[in-house]
Amino acid sequence: MTEPTTKTAPLELRLSRHLPATPEEVFDAYTDAEKQKTWFSILDEEPGIVRIEVDLRVGGQQVAVWGPSEDALFRETQTFLEIDRPHRLVTESVGSTPDGQSMTTHITVTFQTDGDGTLMTVHQTGFPAPEIRDFFASKAWVGALDRIDAYLRTHGNRAVR
Repeated sequence: MTEPTTKTAPLELRLSRHLPATPEEVFDAYTDAEKQKTWFSILDEEPGIVRIEVDLRVGGQQVAVWGPSEDALFRETQTFLEIDRPHRLVTESVGSTPDGQSMTTHITVTFQTDGDGTLMTVHQTGFPAPEIRDFFASKAWVGALDRIDAYLRTHGNRAVR
């Protein structure tokens, strides 16, 4: 008697947002440490801790640490696997929460000219559970894209005034 095998689809998300800047400006806002430090907290009422270092080269890493206080910090280390500025960025992401939980995912971000701006598309795979994927799809990435959008509207080369 053979045991039935079950093949589960990988847990992934894909979402896109139109942003008011060129692909180069959006790519730079997403990858430049100083710009990230600005947009990371641009919509916060209370300033928190944001530390970001970026070594933007294949094999290099981006390390982001953020949170409301030193004893409640989130950490994400992304290793750059592919960089095609300003079109595509592929990373392996290792994230951890203040309580010590961690996960590793694979992220592909593309930047395509879209009318008067850029269509930024995120494809992330490797989530350990559907509820974590759903949180990233409905909160984490939406919040990040909202912040990048606000940054580009107020700090970008073609800032909307």
